[in-house]
Formats: sequence, structure tokens, C-alpha cells
Amino acid sequence: MVVPPVAPLRLPHWPAAAGDGPDFAAIRLEFAVPDAFPPEVVEEAGRRAAEPPLPELDATDVPLVTLDPVGSRDLDQAVHLAATGDGYRVSYAIADVGAFVGLGGAIDAEARRRGQTLYSPDRRTPLHPPVLSEGAASLLAGELRPAVLWTVDLDADGEPVRVDLRRARVRSRAQLDYPAVQAQADAGDLPEPLALLPEIGRLLQERALERGAIELGTPDQDVVAVPGGGWTLALRGDLPVEGWNAQISLLTGRCAAALMLDGGVGLLRTLPPARPEDVARLRLLAPALGVDWPADAGPGAVIASLDPSRPGHVAFLEEAVTLLRGAAYTPFDGAPPEQPVHSGVAAPYAHVTAPLRRLVDRFGTEVCLALAAGREPAAELRAALPELPGLMSASDRRTREVERAVVDATEAWLLRDRVGETFSAVVVDAEDGRGTVVLDGPAIRGRCTGEGLRPGTRVRVRLQEADVAGRVVRFTTEGVA
Repeated sequence: MVVPPVAPLRLPHWPAAAGDGPDFAAIRLEFAVPDAFPPEVVEEAGRRAAEPPLPELDATDVPLVTLDPVGSRDLDQAVHLAATGDGYRVSYAIADVGAFVGLGGAIDAEARRRGQTLYSPDRRTPLHPPVLSEGAASLLAGELRPAVLWTVDLDADGEPVRVDLRRARVRSRAQLDYPAVQAQADAGDLPEPLALLPEIGRLLQERALERGAIELGTPDQDVVAVPGGGWTLALRGDLPVEGWNAQISLLTGRCAAALMLDGGVGLLRTLPPARPEDVARLRLLAPALGVDWPADAGPGAVIASLDPSRPGHVAFLEEAVTLLRGAAYTPFDGAPPEQPVHSGVAAPYAHVTAPLRRLVDRFGTEVCLALAAGREPAAELRAALPELPGLMSASDRRTREVERAVVDATEAWLLRDRVGETFSAVVVDAEDGRGTVVLDGPAIRGRCTGEGLRPGTRVRVRLQEADVAGRVVRFTTEGVA
């Protein structure tokens, strides 16, 4: 990550009766989220899982570990980091979903319909049947698994100098989680496979900043289960270890894009550069929000210097979203795209590191495997590339709609009995007497009308409406806090 990660903010839980809360199942139904897998998909997945294809290359001597949120079972990546004579070696094993899912089969057709794994507070809707995504294809600790092994050698500055890619059998040594590894990093006691993660992660962050990468790093609104039943909302930012780990994935995506561009075929994740008028508007707004913007600094560097605990800086981050518009999946076969760069990464980039959870990664990985072996990708694979942007766009849209509906419903449910009460809040955007505020607690965003709405200011607001069925929360201002 380019922005210094935000420490998790845990807000007080609001008590709720067991089983009480918003109707997340109704939201999934409203947005046509797939439910059970068709019988033919389950049958094919069971057959594939029973006979896992193990590559000839044995890389079980590499002491890989996985690093994920607590309780994860769909483990896409396993990593080992080592020092070389004049740099570093990143060994990054990715679940070999393509070894289990053939083009044109029942699992492939269903995965194209789903697009990606969708996470709701009360359940996960997986891209692939759990017998694969949480079983035979997942890089679970102690299990022999087929994988796609990226070996990336970096120089002392963190720049890739050699990339090797091939199928291999691997065995993860341990399943680690972010909070525990962060505690180990703070204590200077990281396990050997991750001992260099802070060093390499920071190097990659520095190189990204020099390229002009833009990462907003705004805290997420998480719907969190309350012990005993019910739900609450919390703001959570990435731990430092999450940012460093993300850099390993971004590095791999950049190497994948380079392979595709050199080979003349692939599917990039692109994002056009920020429009000059958006940068200029943000620069004019910075002084009013207490943001220092040196004349020679790009927006990525300014954003990386912000303190998300300061209201003005939070408002600035909200406004900076305009810099990152127009993301797309861009296939090509022959001439490279006119605009191949992802401006958030400040380099060409491709999705290849989460094939258990995202459709496009399986196809990108298969293209890279062919090119790395000096082969042309299969005609059937090439023919599928132009279809993927539409499939992923529809899936991304549904995921955003469900996630927004889940948060909106939870906000209204938490406030359903508090209409008429006042709260302290921060204004994060406003224009012509209308804007958005974020309460100091619980972690709720809402539309607000009234006087005194200026981005970055703290105000008192009165709750006028909390409509659970309509998923609407509305405030009016009561004055400056």
C-alpha cells in the first residue's frame, strides 16, 4: 500500500438480541446473488477434487506460509522471502485453479456466471464449490497442493531483475493471520519465511511512490458480529503487515503484465491517469482541509503523507476518489493497448494472484504460464479474453451494490430507535447545503442537509430518518461541534 495503513478503530458494540439484525438474505435475493451450485457443477468439482493433478516439479522444499484474515479457508497465495547476494528472492505460490477447472466445463460456466466470491456478514458466496475453493485447490497448511510458482528476484532497490514461472507441487508450512503476524512484526520476532516482509514491503512501497502510484487507503466500514447476536459497524484500516503483503501481490501482477505485453497477448487491469482538472481541484482544496501540498509533489506523495485520524485529511481522501476513475479490464491480442497502465499502481498490471476468488485471475495465469514456457496461449483461451471484461464488470457492479446495501441496511437498523437524537460527526463532502457526514460512533455515514456543511469540519447533527426497509439514514445539522 502507498498510504501508511490505518490502525483498526474498534467502536463500542451496540447490544442486540440473538438473531436480530438486517435481513442480509433478502439483500442477496434482491441483487440475484447465486445460491447453491447446480448438481452438475458439484459433481464435476467432486471428481476433480478426488484426483488432484500434481505437477512433476517438486517445490515442497520451499518453506512457504499463507497470510490471510483470521479464519480464511480459501487460501490463494503462499509466500517465502529470502535474501540473495545482492538483493532478494520472492517465492510466491498461487493456487492452481486452472489445473482443476477446464475451459468449457460445468465449473467454468458457473464461475463465469458468478465472477467472484461475494462476502456478506453472515455468509460467503464462493466463486467455486467449497470442495475446491476451501479444499483440494486451497493452499492449506500441511497439504500437498498443485500451484503456480512465481519466483521473482529483486535487486537491492526492490526492482525485479529475473522472473521464473512454472507449475509445481508445494506444501505450505503454516496458516498465519494478519493480527498475529503484526504482533510478531512489532516484537521483531517474525517467522523465517516472513522475516524480510517489512524490509521488502517498505522497499516496494518506496518504489511505488517514486513511480507516482496513488493508493487512498481510506478505512473500510465493516459490518461486525456482536457476541450473543446482532451486528454493529466498525471502521478498519489496513495493518502495516497487510500493506507489505499487498505489495508482494502487486509485484506479481506487474510481472504478469510485463509477460503479457512482451508476448503480445493478455488481459490487463487498467486505470487512466488522473485528469489534470481533478488534480488541480484537489490542490486548491488542500489548504482548507489542512493538507500540505508541496509544489513539486504529486498527488500520490501527498496522499501518502496524510493522517487519517484528522478530519480534514479524511475529507481530503474522500475527495481524492475522483483521481481513480475509469478502471477497466483491457484484453489485447497483437498490438498492446494504447493505455496499458494502472495509475493506482503506476505501471502495467494484471490480476493473477486470487484465482480462487476472482474469475479473471485463472485466465491471466494460464496466459502467463504459456508465455513463460515459450508457447502460444491456446486458441480457446485467447478467444475467452474479450468476454471477461463484461463478465467482471457485471460481477463488480453486483458486489458493490450488495456491499453498499448491507452497510446501508445495518446503519438504518442500528439507528432505528434513535430518531431525534443528536450526534457528533465529521463532514467529508458537501455542496450547496447538502453533504455526507461520518458519525464519531458508531461508524455510520449518512446524507445530511443544513448550514455549516464544509468538508473537514466537525458538526452536531440530528437524526431525522432511519428507514431499515428503504436502507436510508438522513441527518440535519444542529451547528458546529
